[in-house]
Amino acid sequence: MAGKRKDDNVYCSFCGKPQEMVGRLIAGNGVYICDRCIDLCMTILEDGEPEPVEMPKENAVSKDKLLKPAEIKRILDEYVIGQDIAKKTLSVAVYNHYKRVFNHDDNVEFSKSNVLMLGPTGVGKTLLAQTLAKALDVPFAIADATTLTEAGYVGEDVENILLKLIQAADFDIEKAQRG
Repeated sequence: MAGKRKDDNVYCSFCGKPQEMVGRLIAGNGVYICDRCIDLCMTILEDGEPEPVEMPKENAVSKDKLLKPAEIKRILDEYVIGQDIAKKTLSVAVYNHYKRVFNHDDNVEFSKSNVLMLGPTGVGKTLLAQTLAKALDVPFAIADATTLTEAGYVGEDVENILLKLIQAADFDIEKAQRG
């Protein structure tokens, strides 16, 4: 369930605060929303459309134009509600990844790290990844790993995933290598 965790306490599905920290929680179909998030939504609705954050027009993934973690998180904040820990973690991980890619100094070593996003359906894992790819102007492809099989067997080959990525990059191999 989106609003429950291992400890069986109820949490707001938007801000993640436990029931004890908010005045009131309203339950929906497996999700909860607190009075504070409702107030925030009402303010947004009353004020009209919020000013959208401009996605970078040019490729943000270059040594000169690499977005800082705070800038990446700000873009994610504009499109994804809640998930603050995930947004911070992804922002720093992406920034460090590109710092490592662009670092050609043999005296400085950046360690490689990976991020594994886990969670129930509908919590925003794919939206975070899609928004991040759009903000960095890198192609993005989604594949179901459960259908992957060894070449020649029934199922999908790894080459099909690469083809999806290349198609998302408009057949620009160099761009696909960055995605």
